[in-house]
Amino acid sequence: MASKIKVLFICQHNSGRSQIAEAYLREIYGEHFEIESAGLEPAEVINPLVVAVMQEVGLDLSKKKPQSIFELFKQGKVYGHVVTVCHDSESKCPLFPGITKRWHWPFPDPAAVKGTHAEKLAAVRNIRDAIKAWLLNPPEDTIDFKRLIQK
Repeated sequence: MASKIKVLFICQHNSGRSQIAEAYLREIYGEHFEIESAGLEPAEVINPLVVAVMQEVGLDLSKKKPQSIFELFKQGKVYGHVVTVCHDSESKCPLFPGITKRWHWPFPDPAAVKGTHAEKLAAVRNIRDAIKAWLLNPPEDTIDFKRLIQK
């Protein structure tokens, strides 16, 4: 079998969007990809709302720890594809150095949802589901993981 394609998902704090994308890509196409996620300013823990909505779909993020893109860089890690999932403009999202293909596909920040606990959970579920839909059926102007493994 050919070596796995290395993918890094980045968001600001590595506590929500990038963790969701990493978990889903690993579940869907994990045998074809080596997947990590990181942030520019990593949070102390994964957002508890993210942990809860991912547990609803059978993916346990409770033991995951946010990590720094700078630590990965210091370790000499190189990725074939780096995907920023920050909702802010791409210029505000960190870019991983090195020779890679860079992609930007933003999603709302789970940490920014407002309302009651139930309303926040519903909003984070929507973000979770949008990320999974994007991974399964990406628009033409972004990375298509299924197409990558068919090459």
